[in-house]
Amino acid sequence: MTDQQALLWGLGFFGVLLAAVLLRRVLGQLLRFTLRAVVGGGILAALAPLGELLGLHLGVNVFNMAVIGLLGAPGLGLLLLLNWLVR
Repeated sequence: MTDQQALLWGLGFFGVLLAAVLLRRVLGQLLRFTLRAVVGGGILAALAPLGELLGLHLGVNVFNMAVIGLLGAPGLGLLLLLNWLVR
């Protein structure tokens, strides 16, 4: 490896490190949203049999998972309320 290549690798490493530090809050929020959306999808899948008994049909899809990811438990309540109002 030449000196120029080593310098470029070092600058690239510090550039990625600087970007991670500067975007820490944004990446944390994105990770939190993703985890909440995945957990919400799991809850929707687990509640599907119960929903069938009560006449509520919430599908496990990207829109529903995004609402639950953004709003949390109140988002699930909102989706259930909208489903009840529409039927």
